[in-house]
Amino acid sequence: MLTFPQAILLGLLQGVTELFPVSSLGHSVLLPALLGWNDVVAAQSASESYWLAFLVGLHVATALALLLYYRATWVRLIAAGLHTLRTRRAETPDERLIWLLAIATVPAGLVGLLAEHALRVLFAKPLAASLLLVANGVLLLVGEWARRRGIARRAVETHARTVGGDRRLDTLEVREALGVGVAQVLALLPGVSRSGVTMVAGLVRGLDHEDAARFSFLLATPIILAAGLYKLPDLLGPNGDGVQLQVLAGSVAAGLAAYASVRFLARWFRANTLLPFAAYSLAAGLLLALRFALGG
Repeated sequence: MLTFPQAILLGLLQGVTELFPVSSLGHSVLLPALLGWNDVVAAQSASESYWLAFLVGLHVATALALLLYYRATWVRLIAAGLHTLRTRRAETPDERLIWLLAIATVPAGLVGLLAEHALRVLFAKPLAASLLLVANGVLLLVGEWARRRGIARRAVETHARTVGGDRRLDTLEVREALGVGVAQVLALLPGVSRSGVTMVAGLVRGLDHEDAARFSFLLATPIILAAGLYKLPDLLGPNGDGVQLQVLAGSVAAGLAAYASVRFLARWFRANTLLPFAAYSLAAGLLLALRFALGG
């Protein structure tokens, strides 16, 4: 059964790695295996277990932290969305952005609804998560390389509205927002970061790191919240029996860690890149792959 120290540590891990581009799902697989938490490892691979109830709390807490941080933005966006329903036009940046986010949410929402559980169980293996973490590092490097080699610049040059030579967020086209949403589907694999893959998709389309991160965090909010609420019966049903207090402790830890993480990252990406996170993903993924490959 899940202990309180395990719940708190896993909650802190979720809150940090969900937003840092290093994969929360991958780390939730790797850490218990590395520490020898055999009961947690077994629960992650089971079709029905307390792990499902635990994930509900972590997802909801993380989403609430994002909502709290971006509360003013969401108030504006929701008001803008309601206005477009009356006028049937999206003319302002906020009116365009709310519909771009809605469109980008669809691919991961559909695939997650149909295949999230199967993918999680299939790839909830330490060696697989380690190798996917390496792939995450490569993906982040490719995103930075594409931006520096001018692939993103060509996307900027086709749009007049730029800030400091970078493309403005509200100039994304519907197909480009949909492309970011399709990229987010990869985050269903443990080891591939949701924020990382969506940031890379934004960078390739000419966004700067700050706007790519902002779009990524806004896009993550409804997906993470919906995932938690959709699985709420697992917390309230038999899977949650005996772990409600542990779920609460882990959720509080996750929410606090997520809020601190988004505050830090929103500032970090004003002047910094994905390279440190790529280096971490590559190094940690390779070392852990060797550890689990040789250790059995």
